[in-house]
Amino acid sequence: MLSISRTTRVFLATAPTDMRKGFDGLFALVENVIREDPFSGHLFVFRNRKRDRLKVLWWDRDGLAIFYKRLESGSYQFPMDAGVKVSVVKSAVSNTDGTAAAARCEIQSDELALLLEGIDLGSVKRRQRYQRPASKEKSASDSRPAPPT
Repeated sequence: MLSISRTTRVFLATAPTDMRKGFDGLFALVENVIREDPFSGHLFVFRNRKRDRLKVLWWDRDGLAIFYKRLESGSYQFPMDAGVKVSVVKSAVSNTDGTAAAARCEIQSDELALLLEGIDLGSVKRRQRYQRPASKEKSASDSRPAPPT
């Protein structure tokens, strides 16, 4: 069981990934397809075409870690496979018909735990909770110069 902070973001790659990819291959997918910083400390989850294997790429302060899980029976169901509403980000990746394809979706850390346990996220109902709106402007503290070293 992974213990993941609620502040850790979890990104799922929407397209199947070649599970032969290692650190460098997954790192490149994070940068070029998911379009996030691999050094952020967030989790990047990839699945194979048959949906029976997962790889999670994570930066642990001083190096990359890969977690790999193979199911002996059954398969994983990603939220976008079941039509669950998740925050999907469009990218420059395009389908064969020329339309933009979603390269990633973001789920919460507790939803990743459910997904790993085989629970269908489409059957889970969340109670309403407060969510702080994302600010469009940088706060005044972000614009202060860094202290001298």
